[in-house]
Amino acid sequence: MSGAPRLPAFRLTDSVAARLALGNGALLMALILVIAAVFYFGTVGVLARSTDGKIISISNRLREQYGARPPSDLVHEINQELSDGIDSDTEIFLLTTAAGERVVGNLTTWPAQGIPLGKLINRELVRDGRPSSARLFVERLPNGNLLYVGRDLSEQRAIARLVVHALEAAMAVALVLVVIGAWLSRQQIERRISGIRHTAGEIESGHLDQRIAVSGDDEFARLGADINRMLDRIEQLMNGVRHVSNAIAHDLRTPLGRVRARLDEALRREPAAVPLQEAARAAIDGIDDLILLLNKLLQIAEAESGMRAESFARLELSTIVHDMVELYDAAAEEAGVRLAVKSAAALWTLGDRDLLATAVASLIDNALKYAGRGASVELSTRQAGDEVAIVVRDDGPGVPAGELPRLTERFYRINRARDQPGNGLGLAIVSAIATLHGGRLELANAMPGFSASILLPRALLAEDPHSAVARTPRVAAAPVTNLSDS
Repeated sequence: MSGAPRLPAFRLTDSVAARLALGNGALLMALILVIAAVFYFGTVGVLARSTDGKIISISNRLREQYGARPPSDLVHEINQELSDGIDSDTEIFLLTTAAGERVVGNLTTWPAQGIPLGKLINRELVRDGRPSSARLFVERLPNGNLLYVGRDLSEQRAIARLVVHALEAAMAVALVLVVIGAWLSRQQIERRISGIRHTAGEIESGHLDQRIAVSGDDEFARLGADINRMLDRIEQLMNGVRHVSNAIAHDLRTPLGRVRARLDEALRREPAAVPLQEAARAAIDGIDDLILLLNKLLQIAEAESGMRAESFARLELSTIVHDMVELYDAAAEEAGVRLAVKSAAALWTLGDRDLLATAVASLIDNALKYAGRGASVELSTRQAGDEVAIVVRDDGPGVPAGELPRLTERFYRINRARDQPGNGLGLAIVSAIATLHGGRLELANAMPGFSASILLPRALLAEDPHSAVARTPRVAAAPVTNLSDS
């Protein structure tokens, strides 16, 4: 069994996916209700307004044309309207005297009392002997007669019921689709989140090589890719910690054993002053080596933590290169190596001068040790797009291609460097310093020789040659000479 912890099940109210799905479903239903309302009032409402317009239009026409004429003319017109076959199943006409006596029309019963004149009203009445729900408009003619004009609402109400039933069916189907869509959305979101949680559980149980499956280019895919990059970095750091712990245990045990053996041997002999002094001097040298080793490890830790990023200022690379060449000129001559400088125009970056000088010193020291007597070492600066670089290149034997990816590992040393002094931390320090500055260290065989490039982000040119950057003091020799080795 994998030993991965069981993931607790969420209640519905605890699930973000469920809340998102329900929220989206509620918004969709609200949208459907708005659309249904618009559709209803756009059909039934338009039909009702059209009916009201027709009633008022007919009433106004009859009043204007026949209001001042003999009542017989209006009676004839109303009979003509009722017998022409147009809207005969819905139209309502009635003419009564001022006393409410019927003159002509198709209403059997009608409201005679309390009728507001000049307003549209709904009334239940009897038309041609059948009950009818009617929309009426009543007005008084100049001769005192009352004119009733209206429409039967049965057909309009049937259409309204049909529209309502259609909307109810559509909303029922929409509700089902919303529920299904919300459920599918919740399932998809929870499946993506469960994949992330499962990977987190596997990593928590010790499987640091587990990664989130990334597919597509949506938010979850980008989040998964970001988390995977973070996990890669964490795994790299954890492997580095394990490797460093093992290497420290080995590298500390050996010099401490030598120190103890020398002191033990000195105590077993006769306590003469000279042997004791030699043993004490050897012990001090061994302790100094241990202190140097620990200082280098602290340098790497400080660079990786970004503790010195606040002290960054604009720096011109060629000044650092010339300072380091001047510092190592005597050492290069003693080693039989020729140092050369090839600087481009003023190239600026943002960083810590002492740290970058330490990195360049480490690369020069490596070149002097491994290029061999009679070799040439060239330091140069260059610009490539938005990056600037310090390059240290020699024409020595180079490095086996299979060992290039491991050169920045802490305590790693190639086989032919075992007889050289050092403990394999120099390039690790350079890589950490480059990373702190937002750059990187690139190592390659130069055919012939070996090339190491510190690539850094390019900064704007300094406008004032007497600025604080230009007045930065030259690098001191003391803190650099004992920090470089691989």
